[in-house]
Amino acid sequence: MKKTILVTWLALGVWPAFGQQNPEKAETTAEIAVTAPPSLLERLKVEPVTTMEIGETLHLPGRITMNEHRVARVGPSVTGRVTNVAAFIGQNVRQGERLASINSTELSMAQAAYLKARTQMNLHRLAVERARRLLEADVISRAELTERESELAEVEVELRAGKDQLAVMGMSEAAIRRLSNSGQIDSVIPVTATLSGTVIERKISIGQIVEPADDLFTIADLSEVWVVAEAPEQQAYLVETGGEAEVQIPALPGQKITGKVIYVADTVNPSTRTVTVRMELKNPERKIKPEMLATMVIHRPRVSSLNIPAKAVVRTGDRDYVFVRASEDQFVLTPVSLGPDLGGLRRVVAGLTEGQRIVVDGAFHLNNERIRKELE
Repeated sequence: MKKTILVTWLALGVWPAFGQQNPEKAETTAEIAVTAPPSLLERLKVEPVTTMEIGETLHLPGRITMNEHRVARVGPSVTGRVTNVAAFIGQNVRQGERLASINSTELSMAQAAYLKARTQMNLHRLAVERARRLLEADVISRAELTERESELAEVEVELRAGKDQLAVMGMSEAAIRRLSNSGQIDSVIPVTATLSGTVIERKISIGQIVEPADDLFTIADLSEVWVVAEAPEQQAYLVETGGEAEVQIPALPGQKITGKVIYVADTVNPSTRTVTVRMELKNPERKIKPEMLATMVIHRPRVSSLNIPAKAVVRTGDRDYVFVRASEDQFVLTPVSLGPDLGGLRRVVAGLTEGQRIVVDGAFHLNNERIRKELE
């Protein structure tokens, strides 16, 4: 008797409750036929698989950030004490504009060394000229003239090194020229803007001792900003560098903002399983603020393909299935390979052909009927 029952179960493709495998937990790997009772058959909607044009649209959550290529962090070029602060948060500044002043003994020592080297150079030049006259008068030897010229060359190298050091410390060519002409040491050096934009951060106060490693001001050109979003790895193929995209910003309702995708990451973030996407936006009126929430909308061109309604899909295990009509009241659970859900439609990659009639409404109830019969 037990052998007869087991054979019947195997013929129906059903496992008993005390068996080794549960049909709900096992992955369906073959086509399974299901007969719909009349009461359920009336609730099913069956339509053929058709080819249609569909445009893929991707909505990516993101935020507004500063354009990192238009951000400058300004610090002192020498160690010293702050004597004046001329720029504050929110102030618009131009490139080269003075932001603060620093009094530096380090700078004054470098200027003194430069002036000393310049004086030594003038003295050695006079010595070389005198040696040349004496050589012409046959008073000294050629070797002595060569020695004087060698000493002059050493001092000239020291002078060029001193000038380069002053430039590194922030002195302009005009300021070094004034120092050479006047011979007066000025230990006050300005901190100047390296970029035209808005001061968005300030870490400086009068009397503060600062060093070259310190960031005293952050300046950003906000006339152009970035939108940074994260695309799921399964949909990253829809995003291409150089493509046009639209941005929806809740803080600016009703405004249509478009820009260009300038960057798609080459790697997937292992923590979020997403790919970073970045686009560039013009912001001449400064209405778009960094850290605003935004949604990046990417539209793909419409293409012709087989598509089925998303509600026709039954998920069992880790695969997608649809019910294909085999006869008036019989349907076959068929595995399919599908693209992502795009506005309630899913593109057929494999498993179906055009014209096949499938259940497009009521597949959930038909699948429940299949499970109920298997459990019985």
